[in-house]
Amino acid sequence: MLTPLDIHSKEFKRSFRGYNEEEVDEFLDRVIKDYETLYRENIDLKETIERLNSKLEHYQHMEHTLHSTLVIAQETAEEVKLNAKKETELMIKEAEIRAQRLVDEGMSKVRKMTGEYEELKKQSQVFRTRLRTLLQAQMEMLNSAEEDEN
Repeated sequence: MLTPLDIHSKEFKRSFRGYNEEEVDEFLDRVIKDYETLYRENIDLKETIERLNSKLEHYQHMEHTLHSTLVIAQETAEEVKLNAKKETELMIKEAEIRAQRLVDEGMSKVRKMTGEYEELKKQSQVFRTRLRTLLQAQMEMLNSAEEDEN
């Protein structure tokens, strides 16, 4: 690739019927200035492209990191949700077991109290029967003592 300095230092051979040297020199000066401007712009554009490519890589890396973070966050959310569901199911099962235990204990107490009630009822009947028998015996003794006195 030609540089502006290459164009500036180029020497042409002189010939008998050659071009006008002043015109050629003026034209070459304009070409050198324009080429120099284009050359600098080209360097600036390459630097800009390099800088933009660097930024692009940085943003692509950030995008990849954000994507990874998002995937991890989604997986974590699913895991938390699944764990919460499992914990809820476990709590429900434990509550059902406790409730069944309380029902069983309640039924056992009812059966025990029913048994005790039936036993007390029998004892009460036996007591009434004995009391009645005792009272009847006492009445008979009183009646018999009255008859003896009469």
